[in-house]
Amino acid sequence: MLALALALVLPALLRSKSPVDQSADSAAQANLSVLRSQLTQLDADFAAGSINAEQLALAKSEVERRALEEESAPESTLSPTLPAKSTRTAWALGLAMPLLALGVYGFLGNLQALDPVNLQAKADTEPTPQQIEAMVNAFAARLEAVPPNQPPDPKAWEMLARSYAAMQKFPEANKAYKRAVELNPGNAQMLADHADVIAMLQGQSMVGEPTQLFERALVLDPNNLKALALAGSAAFEKKDFAKAIQFWSKAQGLVPPGSDFAKGLASSVEEARTASGPVPGITKSAPTPALANTSIQGVVSLSPSMKSKVAPDDTVFIFARATQGPRMPLAILKRKASELPISFTLDDSTAMSDELKLSKFELVIVGARVSKSGNALPQSGDLVGQSTPVKAGGGQLTLVIDGVQP
Repeated sequence: MLALALALVLPALLRSKSPVDQSADSAAQANLSVLRSQLTQLDADFAAGSINAEQLALAKSEVERRALEEESAPESTLSPTLPAKSTRTAWALGLAMPLLALGVYGFLGNLQALDPVNLQAKADTEPTPQQIEAMVNAFAARLEAVPPNQPPDPKAWEMLARSYAAMQKFPEANKAYKRAVELNPGNAQMLADHADVIAMLQGQSMVGEPTQLFERALVLDPNNLKALALAGSAAFEKKDFAKAIQFWSKAQGLVPPGSDFAKGLASSVEEARTASGPVPGITKSAPTPALANTSIQGVVSLSPSMKSKVAPDDTVFIFARATQGPRMPLAILKRKASELPISFTLDDSTAMSDELKLSKFELVIVGARVSKSGNALPQSGDLVGQSTPVKAGGGQLTLVIDGVQP
């Protein structure tokens, strides 16, 4: 509060910044925060196999270059020397206000709050999702307000689109990607990312514009990993299983062996082979037999330590996914938190896809998630719980929600 009071009074006496300078400083801080988020997202994409080491290094180099540009931007110049009277008044206020405030604080305040350990703990606190969203929105407003005589920055628009996509704000991400593609139509990775966002808006369907975009990406870069994966999905959606196998098999050679993405591609290739029948030159694996008992039954409850964090109208998702293979749930139920503890049954009737059913997998992990937003996609702050790998029909399962989604 003392710093705020001095900040309001002293600038008028010692120096001033124009509104343009103040806006630039604020925008620079927002930009740096967004750039830090982008570095974190790139590491996550690499760990998931969405990008390779060369793409990671190139993208990080570009983000770091932009960070250096932001940090090295010229500082606002000081205003001309002010009259001595104003300077003396500023010094008097600068000394009197801290002394008065410290005296009052020593009498009425909490001195333990000034402990360096407490201060360091506060300094190490990560920004909240709301703060990150506010910074991204500020960054978007700055890009929209670029003067007509200043050339637009396609990298900045791509960064904004990636940020919105990471926040699962797909309409906003689509708008930003459209602008970025207009400014840089020869970027294959950006075209593939844009196709992925539009597919999410279409209920994960690749029909129409997503197909046009990833086809353009493959013309520019035939080995673009995301474009190959999307092309396989589009072919599978059209029941062109041979072409789906072709795209996904090529993508398999571009991802780290053993990664989740590699396992997902292997499962998708096997599924396409099963659906298409024998492929020339390839021995078809025997399909996984349907399990005799394809249901999983159990009870989901809430840990006592989590009860204060849940409202009756929060949404509870109960789902099962394969221990190895696609990350998409094989079966899912949606209930209200007010119903906890919840008895549930997961089987093929609760499957999200006819191709991916509980009966096709022997071992699965059962999870439960409490979402305040009701979004089917996991979000930071959701309450979660999951089982160890279990077999369908393996008896009554007890599941406790006792963790927080990072």
